Amino acid sequence: QVQLVESGGGLVQAGGSLRLSCAASGRIFSINDMGWYRQAPGKQRELVARIISGGSTNYADSVKGRFTISRDNANNTVYLQMNSLKPEDTAVYYCNVLSISMAGGPQYSYWGQGTQVTVSS
Repeated sequence: QVQLVESGGGLVQAGGSLRLSCAASGRIFSINDMGWYRQAPGKQRELVARIISGGSTNYADSVKGRFTISRDNANNTVYLQMNSLKPEDTAVYYCNVLSISMAGGPQYSYWGQGTQVTVSS
């Protein structure tokens, strides 16, 4: 089992910045993808950004140029630096990792508990 602990959410004015962190712990042999999703009230959960073990990234069009995802493989941690925040970025942000608990074992998907990001206009 893998546990994810998120931090860094909060209330910020439009144009401001926040940095989210998500630390994974538990039975981890390797982590492949790490990413952030968000869910606004009344909307479906959507991808914000993902980063694979080699460092390649992909972003939702709505956050390109404003958000940056990065990872610390030594500490099994993924970050999301959010700049130039807009009111439409308001949502609960969830961390997601795809990890393997033993060599040759299956890959599982794990989710964090979510952290609220609120951007005021």
